[in-house]
Formats: sequence, structure tokens, C-alpha cells
Amino acid sequence: MPKQVDHESRRRQIAEAVCQLADESGLEGVTLRDVAARAEVSMGAVQRCFRTKEEMLVFALGHIGERVGARVAARLTASPAQSARTALGHATTEVALLRDEHRAEARVWLAFVAQAAVSPALAEILRSNYAGLQTVFTRLISEASETEAPERAARALLALTDGLTAHVLIGHLSPAAALDVLDGHLHHLWNQKAS
Repeated sequence: MPKQVDHESRRRQIAEAVCQLADESGLEGVTLRDVAARAEVSMGAVQRCFRTKEEMLVFALGHIGERVGARVAARLTASPAQSARTALGHATTEVALLRDEHRAEARVWLAFVAQAAVSPALAEILRSNYAGLQTVFTRLISEASETEAPERAARALLALTDGLTAHVLIGHLSPAAALDVLDGHLHHLWNQKAS
């Protein structure tokens, strides 16, 4: 009797291999052969899960987005009594990927962002991820401040978190300095009054 394979679990295993390889040498270093070797599966197994390299990359990007989203959700539900301001601070810190344990994930995320500039399929995934995060940020800003334009503030905050990720990765800012910038922005946001 043939061995039963959990298809979704195999796809996640392959996505993890894609992320490891992308972290080491960027997306240009991701080949089907190397992914198969890293995931410890056959080339045929990779090809049964994904028809093309782009399909594999799209799945891997979605996988990263789910991980970040799950961490944001966990931080928001960890303490239901926390204020919207505290929740937003936690959420933005998770999205910015500034902690040491998220450095590899940040490198992979930005590799996908760069590739999305020339890949409509990857751009679609990123737009969806950013839209979801912007919705969360908008809700928390609306609950926590008297800002007149919470959607615009959420867009700015989301752009700031991405920018801080890049600045930390290239060594322009330390993680502590990036957190200081983020805290300063949030402090300014809380002290604005609707006009």
C-alpha cells in the first residue's frame, strides 16, 4: 500500500525550504533542485505540490504572511484587557520584524517585496497582506486616538514599519533605534487632536 502524504504539510515543508534558501542567497538562489534537497524530498514531490517555481514562491510568500499575521493576532489576543494603543504598539513591532529572532524572516520578506515589483502574482499576495494589516491598524487607531484620518495614519504607519525593517537589515539603524522611531511616531499619533 502506498504511503499517504499530507499534501498541505508537504507544501509547508517546501515553503520553509524556500524561505531558508532565500535567506541565504536571495530569491535568485532558489531553484527547484535546491528546494527539494533542503526540504529532503524528491524533485517529483516538489513538482507534484507546485507546477511552477512562481507557484511555489507565491505559496511561500503566503506562508510568511500567515506566520506574521498569526503573531500579530496572538499579541492582540494575549491580553484582551490591553488598550488599543498598547495593542497597536505590539502589532507594529511584530510587523516591523525588528527582533533578532525575526531577522531571517525580515530578509526573506524584503526579498519577496523586491521580486513582487516584477511579479504580478507576488504583488497580489503582498497587496492582500498589506490590506489586512492596514485594516487592523485603522481599527486600532480609530479606537485609540482622535486622529481625523485613521486610514491615512494606518497607511503611514504600515509604510514606516516596512521602512524600519529595511533600515535595520542594511545596518542604517539598530533595532533599538528603529523601535525608538516607531515609539516616537506612535506618541505623536496619540497626541494629535482631530481638527
